[in-house]
Amino acid sequence: METLNYRFENGTHRLTAPPEVVGVVGSGNLEVLIEPAALDGACSIEITTAAVGFGPIWEAVMRDFHARWLLADTRISINDMGATPAVVSLRMDQAVQTMLGDAP
Repeated sequence: METLNYRFENGTHRLTAPPEVVGVVGSGNLEVLIEPAALDGACSIEITTAAVGFGPIWEAVMRDFHARWLLADTRISINDMGATPAVVSLRMDQAVQTMLGDAP
């Protein structure tokens, strides 16, 4: 297992809904927990993954996510069992959309 941590500053969008979990880690996929947190305007992301050695790919996916949403005062925890970057992006977007009330 590997744990990766990212912190993005200068977010502009604050979520106020209760914490939300999307995905199921036991399915061989991943789960995302997203919650409001007092982080001085930052977005903090912690990833625990079984796929060791993919830090640069995770960083690219997290940077892309942050550029799309610009979250501030948000904590995100990801438990991964080898999901592809496309699935990671989908689940993260789904978590934000669920908190915003925009989920299908």
